[in-house]
Amino acid sequence: MDTDKASVPRPKGSRNGKKAPGILKKWASRLHLWLGMIIGILVFIISITGCLYVFKDEIENQLRKQAIFHGEPSIESKTILPLRVLEAKVQEQCHEKYNVHWVDVPMDKKRSYQFYYYETDPGAWNYFDEYIIYKTAYVNPFTGKVLAVYDEKNGFFNIVKIIHWSFLLNSGWGKYVVGIPVLIFLVMLITGIILWWPKNKKARKQRFWFQWKNVRAWRRKNYDLHSILGFYASFIALIVAITGLFYAFTFVQNAIYFSFSGGKTTMPDFSGIVTTAPDSLRNEQTLDKIGRQVEALYPTAFGYSVDLGNEHLDSHEHPNFSVYVKQLGYSYHIMHQLIFDENSGALLKNYNHREKNLGEKAIGANYDVHVGAILGLPTKIIAFIASLICASLPVTGFLVWYGRRRKKKKPKPIV
Repeated sequence: MDTDKASVPRPKGSRNGKKAPGILKKWASRLHLWLGMIIGILVFIISITGCLYVFKDEIENQLRKQAIFHGEPSIESKTILPLRVLEAKVQEQCHEKYNVHWVDVPMDKKRSYQFYYYETDPGAWNYFDEYIIYKTAYVNPFTGKVLAVYDEKNGFFNIVKIIHWSFLLNSGWGKYVVGIPVLIFLVMLITGIILWWPKNKKARKQRFWFQWKNVRAWRRKNYDLHSILGFYASFIALIVAITGLFYAFTFVQNAIYFSFSGGKTTMPDFSGIVTTAPDSLRNEQTLDKIGRQVEALYPTAFGYSVDLGNEHLDSHEHPNFSVYVKQLGYSYHIMHQLIFDENSGALLKNYNHREKNLGEKAIGANYDVHVGAILGLPTKIIAFIASLICASLPVTGFLVWYGRRRKKKKPKPIV
């Protein structure tokens, strides 16, 4: 026995000659472990479904290319059929017992119109019962021919989306079943950053990138994967998590609006702008009159949506007849709202995106920030990578815990 080494006093609170972690890191470590064990599998499911959904539009645009572009020749000399005529032709060809809900009208008339069947039962307890029908019919607007019908309800990407949204439970309360784990995940991200934070300059070099030149132990490599990738993804993950919580909790929506609007607590209210003209003025051409005004005001936009005003099972209410204009094809964050008199077709309010305060713009951009579409393909790639790393964190985190537990239980050799 080396008596010189044995006589050297160890610092108070040390372990194997190493300085014990401070109280902040100690509790951060406990929280990180306990919470990770509780919600790890849920975080994996939420992250991997978010990852799969990121490139939904790009993939569907390729798979549905023949339906998205109708290919009608010499359209410059042809006239588009009225919306009510197109609706009747869609009903005739699709043989659905439900009414068409709305239509997406593109400004580029080389593209097909998209008519949507959408009926829900808010009282159902799961996704497949809640969504009674959700289909898209792609229609040649010059002939009324239905080019293709897609069952969105049973489509891969919509099922992935609803798993991400509510674990296939009723969307009204299932969003909380997802929202609570995401709220806990925020705490884990913060505690993870605290645990990652290097205590000195020497440790800092090791924390920013992989130093595996002379490393063979899988535990060390796994730990680096968890801590280094987790650190780099954490800042994007914080944004993605907060924008996801927006859909689960009203207080998050209010906080975002309050922060970006400079302290305002209420959104602009246009519910008082309503139809006043008599029903007798409404006819088969009213929607086309509305459409012509929209296209004259926003000719450079991507397209707009028109609710066809039919009766539906969920008895939803609209305070007025609003048409929403989507400015960009790849995102929703620039939207214009136009309010019309539903009977006369007169324009009552044109609310351009430029008129919105910063809080409204932040609310409008929330979805695109969440899915990474805000700046197109570059931000989608970032969102995809960040989501993939987040999905890996519960796996590598469990292996860190398992490796340490196994190391502690390793029997001591008999001398």
